[in-house]
Amino acid sequence: MYDGTHRPFPLPSSRHALRRRALATALSAALSAALLTGCGTEGETRDRGGAATSVKGFPVTIDNCGIRTTYDEPPSRVVTIHQHPAELMLALGLKDRMVGTAFPDSAVLPAYQKDFAAVPELAEKEPSFETVLEAEPDFVYGGYGSAFAQNEGRSRKAFADAGIDTYLNREYCGKKQVSMTDTYDEIRTIGSIFGVPERADRLVAGLQDRIRKAGEAVGGAPPVSVFVYDSGDKSAFTAGGRSLGTEIIRLAGGRNVFSDLDDVFGDVSWEQVVARRPQVIAIYDYRGAGSVEQKKKFLLSQPALADVPAIRNKRFVVLPLTATLVGVRPPYAVEDLARGLHPERFR
Repeated sequence: MYDGTHRPFPLPSSRHALRRRALATALSAALSAALLTGCGTEGETRDRGGAATSVKGFPVTIDNCGIRTTYDEPPSRVVTIHQHPAELMLALGLKDRMVGTAFPDSAVLPAYQKDFAAVPELAEKEPSFETVLEAEPDFVYGGYGSAFAQNEGRSRKAFADAGIDTYLNREYCGKKQVSMTDTYDEIRTIGSIFGVPERADRLVAGLQDRIRKAGEAVGGAPPVSVFVYDSGDKSAFTAGGRSLGTEIIRLAGGRNVFSDLDDVFGDVSWEQVVARRPQVIAIYDYRGAGSVEQKKKFLLSQPALADVPAIRNKRFVVLPLTATLVGVRPPYAVEDLARGLHPERFR
């Protein structure tokens, strides 16, 4: 699975100082107020504005991956790094707050394609710290942990020193278990930060309804055994029992054959895959891991897998990796996967 490892981006200290001064000036003009910026570190509270506020529902204090931030008003200039934070922002109707995004992993959900295309793309992969500063954000929302890679100069402390708040998708806060509840909590937290809790509640209710309808459609059908193929040739990198992917499979009327793997992801041997005889193979699709067709060709060419039911019957379903990450996509993945596992229930 993609880990976001790239070459470090060295930022000369003199230019860094210039960027910080330019950013402070731009934010002051945009907000028509003087901002007090603090240097945040792990576990500290950072209050970017004054003590008084007239914004309804604020101040709001959020704990995120060991960093506590108090918002006196909603962020107004947002850069998202990775696709799933961008889609979540758009799903909450926050396009007008977005000044840049980066690293699209897959095709954008149809409902958000037009709005996504209207947001400037800062980089095909993770942007440099300098590139982010040039967008003059007051908030950076990262999807993978690599959004704030310290060795590339994008640590959360570096952004705090520049007067910019940050938020990292909760899936990358070191949790050892990821569930659909994390998806709903993420949506509600972002809704709180941006002062749109009612929108967040409506979005969550709609996503829960999507899952409910898919569950009703496959209700009573025998679970279909599923092997998740992320990548790998000597061994298979697959979704374990602690992954959101396993819950998506269950909700779609399936059973992850490696649900006993006590991790979010892990390697298994091809002998184990053969022994568990999956009926369907779910291929995770994402940039940098080979195309879906390449993965299918590899699996179908392996003599050892020839008698596996999924291979013999060429039963594959494709899930974008973004559909299995904490964001708005997992409920869509439940519906799509249910159709792939139980097509007879959707005719």
